[in-house]
Amino acid sequence: MLGRTRRVLLGALLAGVVAVPAVRSARAVDDVSKPGAPAQQAPSQAPAIEAKAEQLLHQMSDYLAAQAAFSVEAESTTEVVLTSGEKLHFDASTQIYVRRPNRLRSERRGALVDATLYYDGQTMSLMGRKKNMYATVAAPATLDETIDFARKRFDIDAPGADLLFSSPYTILVEDVISGKYIGKSEIDGATCHHLSFRGNEVDWQIWIEDGARPLPRKYVIVSKKVTELPEFVVRIHDWQVNASLPDRLFQFTPPKGAQLVDFPVAPATLLAPRD
Repeated sequence: MLGRTRRVLLGALLAGVVAVPAVRSARAVDDVSKPGAPAQQAPSQAPAIEAKAEQLLHQMSDYLAAQAAFSVEAESTTEVVLTSGEKLHFDASTQIYVRRPNRLRSERRGALVDATLYYDGQTMSLMGRKKNMYATVAAPATLDETIDFARKRFDIDAPGADLLFSSPYTILVEDVISGKYIGKSEIDGATCHHLSFRGNEVDWQIWIEDGARPLPRKYVIVSKKVTELPEFVVRIHDWQVNASLPDRLFQFTPPKGAQLVDFPVAPATLLAPRD
């Protein structure tokens, strides 16, 4: 069974309405690379993470978990490897709103999807703008439970969902074998700490803003179990912490003329690529 870390990192940390794993993104264009060798068993010992990298990742995790409400924007590029060896890039932009413990809204626009995910503490709704279709289902009472519910029942993820859990650090290092501190660099004008992690399923890097707001500003994720090692890159910006996010932002009202579809088939129906 795949761990939470692989599911979210392969798809889109803070980058899409639904985290679409690299292999599935490739299938959307009907020409995929073959998966690599079976996953190795995770080591029984604790991961070998350098002290500074662990400290910074903990700080980021604790800071995110402490935010009662926030919004953020992201620009992402998903790399798809065709069986011919050709690599294609698909870009997307995302606006995310979170209010703990039980509110989420994520709007994604890009080549592979044009949709919004709503969670209002009672229901989860998915609206596909391209096809003007929507689906709604009763959801658990907390964000943590709803993220797991969406994954297990419908195989969909909220953007960067592992970062939204009440204990992000625990989830992020689930598949990690080792981690290290690389150094400082500048991302979109902000000085950031660059960390690198290796795992059984994915290798990933994260850039965390230096200073009083240790927020993630960039990710690079490499899928190790897919031929040609496709990458996912996301730049995260315009963080608004301590935001005032009213209930109406998370409540879904179907647009006029929108067609209701059953949720078990909703992801495939609503998130189909653009014509």
